Amino acid sequence: MTKSIMLQGTGSDVGKTVLVAGLCRLAANRGLRVRPFKPQNMSNNAAVSDDGGEIGRAQWLQSLAARTPSSMHMNPVLLKPQSENGSQIIVQGRVFGQAKGRDYQRLKPQLISSVLESFAKVSEGADLVIVEGAGSPAEINLRAGDIANMGFATRANVPVVLVGDIDRGGVIASLVGTHAILSEDDRKMISGYIINKFRGDVSLFDDGITSIGQFTGWPCFGVVPWLKPAGRLPAEDSVVLERLAKSERGALKIAVPVLPRIANFDDLDPLRAEPDVELVFVRAGERLPADAALIILPGSKSTISDLADLRAQGWDRDLAAHMRRGGRVIGICGGYQMLGHRVYDPLGIEGTTTEIEGLGLLDVETEMAPEKTVRNSAAHSAEYDVPLSGYQIHLGVTQGADCERPAAIVDGLADGAVSADGRIMGTYLHGLFGSDAYRARLLQSFGLSGEGGNYRESVDRALDEVAGGLEQHLDPRWLAGLLG
Repeated sequence: MTKSIMLQGTGSDVGKTVLVAGLCRLAANRGLRVRPFKPQNMSNNAAVSDDGGEIGRAQWLQSLAARTPSSMHMNPVLLKPQSENGSQIIVQGRVFGQAKGRDYQRLKPQLISSVLESFAKVSEGADLVIVEGAGSPAEINLRAGDIANMGFATRANVPVVLVGDIDRGGVIASLVGTHAILSEDDRKMISGYIINKFRGDVSLFDDGITSIGQFTGWPCFGVVPWLKPAGRLPAEDSVVLERLAKSERGALKIAVPVLPRIANFDDLDPLRAEPDVELVFVRAGERLPADAALIILPGSKSTISDLADLRAQGWDRDLAAHMRRGGRVIGICGGYQMLGHRVYDPLGIEGTTTEIEGLGLLDVETEMAPEKTVRNSAAHSAEYDVPLSGYQIHLGVTQGADCERPAAIVDGLADGAVSADGRIMGTYLHGLFGSDAYRARLLQSFGLSGEGGNYRESVDRALDEVAGGLEQHLDPRWLAGLLG
């Protein structure tokens, strides 16, 4: 039988995603056929799996760590928050519907069969499946019908390792408190715990481990320090944007407005990794910096409401001033749609607002349509005549005079638009900055060397370094039992 283990957290953002990725890489490095799995994810950072479905970006990263093709079954339920209509629900890679919070709680029991079916498919032919929970099992108000944590673990009979984040404080209370409020059946599923993101002398926490053991009876499987290579991995969701707001000063300043429904902002990671680039995430209440040479409008799960918010922040005026100073703008997916004259939504796909004036920086218009484009794409930059690779996840069709100057040729078709003066570009292609040749040419157009290297290889090295850190700091007896 396929061995499995599930990492659940004492809260959100405790580092489960990185730990699962690191364990997947460690297992793969030992020759195991390992696969990741997350029953339910909530994120607007999505990826297109190798079998053509939509999954959380984190599970795509974990499949990369496992050196195995990604599958829509690795994340059978993906919730993508949007504005007035609650969240879009993706089930086994395809749009299932939309629901607000309370309605989704009633819907979850119908989805457990899809979750268990996908888990069985992921387990086929694998030596090990490493499962990531969502949020925390301590949210006992959501236990009825749960499919993300203990509801899945008990149904699939997968042992659980609890992860606590010591960096945020209160880790002893969070672990002991979780033990105290879980039901006896759920508590029995937990085989031990991991302390994550420790800074300093690990021996200083010896008494903490003793105390947790006295209260819970759980063994500690390791105290993992703050792993710096994790900072080079794509982020899972917008929770981490607070940590990404500051970057090293560089010769080229790029500004990115952080919109409420920002999506797929890991598009920007390759630029953030460039030594000569200063990437600034601009938050509500802040101005777009006047000394930015390039402004990037990122993807959005709700173009119309995010465009309204952009105006409410005064960023439209900042953009206009940026253009008067000779600056440049790139819009990706939803950001591309905002650059046009108008966005129409006659069917109310995004909400009750069916039309909004765009920024008018590109001579195009967009109409939302129910058919969703989800595909990995081979492409070629029409601007720089270099190969591109990326993916598309979007609703809507964009047309207009500036489309006669496409940004790229994607799957043999013209994509995007470029202004007549060449200073404004929009495209539906996510991931273009990860194409090393394109990124180099873009940076060279600003007078930089553009020799940042192979981004995908840097991510791969980071995964190996994270795996090495886990091998060093996790209990070798536990690892031996898990990995053989």
